[in-house]
Amino acid sequence: MCAPGQDPAHETLGLALGADPVDTLRRIGEADINRRRILAGAAYSVAAAALPLGMDQAIEYQHRTRAGHRAGQAEISAVRDMVEMYTRIDERHGGQHGRSAVCQYLRSDVADLCRSSFARDEDRREALGAAACLAYLCGWKAYDAGEHGLAQRYYLQAYALTREAGDELHGAWILRIMAHNGMDVRQPQRTLELAETALSWVRGQVDPATEALFTVTRARALAHAGRGPEAVAQVRQAQDLVLRGEPQALPFWASLWGSPRATVASHTAKTFKELGDHTNAERHYATSARSRDGNGHQHQRITALTLAAQGHEQAAQGHLEQACATWTQSMDLFGGVRSKRAADEVRGMRQRLRSFERRGVRPAADLDDRARSWQLSHT
Repeated sequence: MCAPGQDPAHETLGLALGADPVDTLRRIGEADINRRRILAGAAYSVAAAALPLGMDQAIEYQHRTRAGHRAGQAEISAVRDMVEMYTRIDERHGGQHGRSAVCQYLRSDVADLCRSSFARDEDRREALGAAACLAYLCGWKAYDAGEHGLAQRYYLQAYALTREAGDELHGAWILRIMAHNGMDVRQPQRTLELAETALSWVRGQVDPATEALFTVTRARALAHAGRGPEAVAQVRQAQDLVLRGEPQALPFWASLWGSPRATVASHTAKTFKELGDHTNAERHYATSARSRDGNGHQHQRITALTLAAQGHEQAAQGHLEQACATWTQSMDLFGGVRSKRAADEVRGMRQRLRSFERRGVRPAADLDDRARSWQLSHT
């Protein structure tokens, strides 16, 4: 039952492929900006996660244009520059900084660009690809706010844009994102299929560092499927690939999110965590944190989250003072980060610290006071 004044159509908005993705994103963005509860509180859908898997790749979208509006490489470059800027802000300060601005930019300037006339079809495809990157960023911001159903709708429409652009490699990247999303929300039913499909599309078609990002996704999905030995073997393949790769060879859509070595290490840690191997999980979280540029400050949120996860793995092994030291580092970086994931990590940290205090771990009380102060200032 919808609240008064809410459109019942919002319940299914974005949970389909085949409609006009640009128009759908306009409507999702408007609902997001206006904080429509029916979307902000929408649940993650396992059925929707499977939508890209059952699609006929030959389906074509009808390209619509705005009369009298022409665009080219200059406009596409401007969008890419904006995507890079917003992504840097997101990575440093968390998903709730500039969220409305990003959504508004997608639903206005970028949607208009996608429906412009282009002298070359290649330019039109590149415009759609840039829009897909921004749609993914909007989804990421929703995910970072704990709004998983809304994030999923952005991801699905980002995938639809890559299909309209005819870019299978970029489409595979969105499938990879959707696989991680399902695992992160503990709904892994279709994630192995998504990860395997994505990897099959890019294998041998991209540089080694990019392929490593897809390979480690499959490793993590195998771990969630209870196939431990295969997961460990796939992790080794990802590690070999990323060592052979060069970051500058990454496509635009993969380059936005920082060091591929750090990303592979982070998902390797998550793979081992799922397998219950806390020693290896801790080691790879530490590697990921060290691999971030600028001592973590250029990627402040993810480095802080990585260190927080490393501390949990140390605590799971009984290394309580080490965990406190690592959590102290993470708190140094959480400073101005606005993110529900950060808030969840600090809450979980405090739960562990209270048990540490009862066991006489000396740094625990001071760190708990600091974490409590952070919570009060980030409510």
